[in-house]
Amino acid sequence: MIEVFIENSEERIEVEQGISLQELSEKYKHLTTYPILGALVNNCTQELNYRVYRPKRISFFDVSSRFGYRMYINSVAFMLYKAVKDLYPQANLYVEQSLLNGLFCRVVNATDDNVTLAYKLKEYMSKMVEDDIKFGSRSVMVEDARKIMSETGNEESYNLLMHSTQLYTIINNLGGTIHKIYSKLVPSTGLLKVWDLKLFSDGLLLQMPSMEQPQMLTSYYETPRLFKIFREHREWKNLLQTLYISNLNTKVKEGKANYLIQVAEALHEKKYSTIADAIYQHKDKLKMVLIAGPSSSGKTTSCRRLGVQLSVMGFDVQQLSLDDYFVDRERTPRQPNGEYDFEALEALDIPKLNEDLMALSEGVEVKIPRFDFITGKRVYTGDTLKMKENSILIVEGIHALNPKLTEQIPNEWKYKVYVSAMTQIAIDDQNIIRSSDNRLIRRMVRDYNFRGYSALETLKRWPSVRAGEQKHIFPYQENADVMFNSALMYEWGILKGYAEPLLKNVPENTPEYAEAHRLLEILSLFEAIPEKYIPPTSIMREFLGESSFVY
Repeated sequence: MIEVFIENSEERIEVEQGISLQELSEKYKHLTTYPILGALVNNCTQELNYRVYRPKRISFFDVSSRFGYRMYINSVAFMLYKAVKDLYPQANLYVEQSLLNGLFCRVVNATDDNVTLAYKLKEYMSKMVEDDIKFGSRSVMVEDARKIMSETGNEESYNLLMHSTQLYTIINNLGGTIHKIYSKLVPSTGLLKVWDLKLFSDGLLLQMPSMEQPQMLTSYYETPRLFKIFREHREWKNLLQTLYISNLNTKVKEGKANYLIQVAEALHEKKYSTIADAIYQHKDKLKMVLIAGPSSSGKTTSCRRLGVQLSVMGFDVQQLSLDDYFVDRERTPRQPNGEYDFEALEALDIPKLNEDLMALSEGVEVKIPRFDFITGKRVYTGDTLKMKENSILIVEGIHALNPKLTEQIPNEWKYKVYVSAMTQIAIDDQNIIRSSDNRLIRRMVRDYNFRGYSALETLKRWPSVRAGEQKHIFPYQENADVMFNSALMYEWGILKGYAEPLLKNVPENTPEYAEAHRLLEILSLFEAIPEKYIPPTSIMREFLGESSFVY
């Protein structure tokens, strides 16, 4: 017998050595709102087939936790993979991007049109849910895994394993279909009752529930501007021939990292130039450019680089940060847990902002505040702004696209830009890296370099940051006149050297250790890239330092 501590019930119990989490969970299923999908064991995510041989700390979770939700999505995606393989053996499934809490996919070389394809796949997947097929996983030697991936036609998984330095890896199974999923899976298909598969553009949207309301599908709405960026993203990946991590690793090993960085940075510069051209076309009406985006998307550097392009066209560029219009700390709204909600729109002094924007637009010289984050007060240090006839004002902040922020400003005066790091590289053709993970790694490195925060502190704050984005930023992204993808094909290779030591210092006895462990697993797939090749104007410098811009 061994002792385990169950966090859900806060009790120590003795269990038989070798008991599975599945057996153990039966006693505690009443403590979760939805069916138990897995558990944190010593703060590492484990499937329910995991067996306990030593004393452990165990916390069971369901789909309403970020760990269970990730399991749920990847398990449904595996069902789609199996359906494609069983119904269309010669076809290939490509999971390309997270979209609307779901996944945008394309099936290539199927023998049916997309309408018939979607119908057949959905019917087949529904039958899998009814049959309640078990997901399986086993640890095999890497050389054996390479052979299995080659024999089953998983070319990109094979290529990535060719770079692996590990002895063993995990191979997954669903009803005889072999795959490699870089995530844990739920126990069986019978638990995956809420999803949908529908036509979307030139592919399919695998629609999922939200983590907050897992019993119902996420609301579906059109996102034409966002999807246009995904199309551009696909073109850039094809141009650079780095669709997957294995492609990037190969180029790094061949000594081509410098060239890859040069091309990726040139694509960024070209995009900034294109946006500046569009603004110039409306120069007779426009008075300001509003730039918004989620945390660590590179908004500040985008302001500077776009400002340079606009200066070339003859604009007198002025810049304003919404952060300087925070209300004093005692007036800041609070979250339900009592902490300050700096992400809320009401954390800004909207009347004062509109007053200043109107005055600037009319050519009046305005005293510009600076927010002192130490004292929590807005102060005036003598800084002023005045717009000339050829001036244009760049306003940057997370709420910039929210109509309520600048409701007193005529729409024809405003050009709206949305910036976000929509990850450009995938693990392989079925396993993507989520954009939020890209931004989290960026933020972690920046927080350490410039704010003195540890990785643990960044990870603790991240859930509330993400909640704020869902509420205050993403609903307004389609208001943009143009979107800019600030992700760089090479950046995970650069960030690896910075983030790995930080993540390895996250204590095992903290809940955040699970996320740290997961991110380390992703970073381990990348070859490191030397920082010396990155130019001083790159968005990466906003997070690494040594930028030629003043922030």
